[in-house]
Amino acid sequence: MVALGTGIGWRPEMASGIAGMTDLDWVEVVAENICPGHLPPALRALRERGVTVVPHGVGLGLGGADRPSPARLVHLAHVAAEVGAPLVTEHIAFVRAGDSSAGGRRVEAGHLLPVPRTREALDVLCENVRIAQDSLPVPLALENIATLLAWPEDELTEAQFLGELVERTGVRLLIDVANLHTDHVNHGRDPAATLAELPLEALAYVHVAGGVERGGLWHDTHAHPVPPAVLALLGDLCALREPPGVLLERDDAFPAPEELAAELAVIRAVVAATGRSSARSVRGAGVARGAPGTPRAPGAAGPAPAAEPAGRGAGAPSGPFPAPGPGPCTAPEPREASGPAGGSPVDTAPARARLARSQHALLAALTGDGPAPLGFDAERLRVQRSALAGKRAAVMARVAPQLPAVLGEDYQGAALRYAHRHPMTEGFHESARDFARRLTDRRTGPTLSWSQRRRLRRWLREHD
Repeated sequence: MVALGTGIGWRPEMASGIAGMTDLDWVEVVAENICPGHLPPALRALRERGVTVVPHGVGLGLGGADRPSPARLVHLAHVAAEVGAPLVTEHIAFVRAGDSSAGGRRVEAGHLLPVPRTREALDVLCENVRIAQDSLPVPLALENIATLLAWPEDELTEAQFLGELVERTGVRLLIDVANLHTDHVNHGRDPAATLAELPLEALAYVHVAGGVERGGLWHDTHAHPVPPAVLALLGDLCALREPPGVLLERDDAFPAPEELAAELAVIRAVVAATGRSSARSVRGAGVARGAPGTPRAPGAAGPAPAAEPAGRGAGAPSGPFPAPGPGPCTAPEPREASGPAGGSPVDTAPARARLARSQHALLAALTGDGPAPLGFDAERLRVQRSALAGKRAAVMARVAPQLPAVLGEDYQGAALRYAHRHPMTEGFHESARDFARRLTDRRTGPTLSWSQRRRLRRWLREHD
């Protein structure tokens, strides 16, 4: 495994602060926000001073029913080559569903949604991973995601699912310990037991991030400092296996550079302290299942980590599907569409068809007026539906700031109503344009002043 060290997720909003971090080993960039040949100057400067850059994809949807898009794979490969990356990473998730080729609509979630942990879904995922591996110039690592929902038909634990995935494909793992904490709070899963059973010999690196608890559920916002429970899980993982790298994620409510530097110092201290203790105990004695200990719930009493992060962020949740950049770049020419991976012993066509139906039904319930799929918790569906609409409203405001500027305090309500009534069929930029078109339609739009409509029409002329 490539030794990465301690890093941070690079975002344009933090570019100047990150540039001043002289002890930073590496950064991770959202691959979909990078146009090959047009690297942001601040990112290019980091690369030139020797900081490693790792592309982190959010749009492949490797856990979806379809084979991965050749164009998306080509883009990811080009970004990896552009930044000289030692590996690329993605998620075990689905992000879209539906079949536009059959006269239906392909709906975009705008978020990472869980894959059913069934053997059929695993067959599909393994084939998709092999296709991606064949298309990429560097190794691929996949991340466990944070979830509010659980599929009622799950057959495998997360550790079993990831273990079989690694065994069948050789893919590496990006373990997000904040997401393990999310699963602990939201689903009652024991993160220490999961860590003890994971194939950590395949570990590429680790994510840590902050979140917030609302209504008894943990929301992985990436907009708050890393809590003690997540730092404790990082220590538990380090006691089992020294990670090649650890990365801090922050996607919203960006704090001062000094606060980010303090969080990175805490992370370094946890890794260093655990490394010293594991050399004395774990490597000599072995680790029984669950031995790393149970993480503390936020606010619970217990021993403090080496230091506390400075300050607290605030603001709307962002989560692990960051806002896109200022606009889509021209996609490179894709290869011919790939068929089933060579040598795959499983015919995945029937499994893909069944997975497509179940994922489409779930997404229809979350983004449209579809009924709740059998076996899902109705309240969790409501919370997830609300979170998706809120994220869509927040991202539209970020990519099209003219919309909240024109609507003022009415923006949030109007954007949420739009998100609930009109599922997203393309990206966030097109969603913002469609929202603006509907706002300016006198027949169906809300009551706006003449000045508001004029400003929105001018913006549409400039961006359509």
